[in-house]
Amino acid sequence: MKRLGVGVIGLGIGNQHAVAYARRSDCELVALCDLSPEKLAEVGSGYPAAERTTDAAKVLADPSIQIVSIATYDDCHHQQVVAALDRGKHVFVEKPLCLNQREFDDIQAALDRHPELQLSSNLILRKSPRFIELKKLIADGVFGDIYHIEGDYLYGRLHKIVSGWRGTTDGYSVMHGGGIHLIDLLLWLLGEPVVEVAAMGNAVAARGSGFRYNDMVAALLRFRSGALGKVSSNFGCVHPHFHALTVYGTKATYINGAESALLYTSREPGAEPKRLTTAYPGTHKGDLIDSFVDAVQGGPPPEVPANDVLRAMAVSLAIEEAVRRNGSVQIAQIK
Repeated sequence: MKRLGVGVIGLGIGNQHAVAYARRSDCELVALCDLSPEKLAEVGSGYPAAERTTDAAKVLADPSIQIVSIATYDDCHHQQVVAALDRGKHVFVEKPLCLNQREFDDIQAALDRHPELQLSSNLILRKSPRFIELKKLIADGVFGDIYHIEGDYLYGRLHKIVSGWRGTTDGYSVMHGGGIHLIDLLLWLLGEPVVEVAAMGNAVAARGSGFRYNDMVAALLRFRSGALGKVSSNFGCVHPHFHALTVYGTKATYINGAESALLYTSREPGAEPKRLTTAYPGTHKGDLIDSFVDAVQGGPPPEVPANDVLRAMAVSLAIEEAVRRNGSVQIAQIK
């Protein structure tokens, strides 16, 4: 395997990207970038051979870098993804991929220009052992025909949109910034696209704080098979951070809980569910890096391939459009 130069831009969650790359013998951390000199010094001390810079453009232009990990603020992702692709670099980007349809179209065009490059995103719920177990149960036919699935992103961290960078980002979306994890999870579990969405939002929890956008968005989804779904992104809830998930099939029902998931296989009164205690969430933020780098090295596609990143983002964009219209939106399918 060839040795790959890596640049990491944004050293919050990006610090965990750096840890994952540093574990690999085929990767070399060439550059670390952050707007904060203090963060650069803190993280960079662990990688003395890596150049430190506050200039993302320098990382994107460096010919010794083949992989760029982008973990910057949401409104930076579009420009940095396109720039990296157009400079021949593989991209691993934190969610969301972008913030609006124009940016989405730009990124899709850049991917079309560079089909030889890999792009993946940190949609980490696919790595949760409990949800991996659930996907296998679905594949094994335990649920029969799934007719409804619900996912709720309970963020429980209102302060991050009231006083953090999210609150000052133009066009910030709680669905793009959080709920997209549940969108991707539902798409991955069912293995089929969403064709239509309807959605509403409100800004009750953050009222009076100066936050300019909805802090709660809920959407109904229609999958290609006719199955229905619901997904919400609830940033203001008084609740620990949690990914609520319920799956309804003709043979079984699944409810995710903090300590265990419950699997109901009988409608009889008093029937006890099976408790599934597989680890949840049981993930680390760098867990998807290995499959991404393996794909760059010529292996199978990454666990979250580019088309799946685009599909999840297309649904999230359609949800925001449905909120604006107060109606339903059809979704063009990703090839």
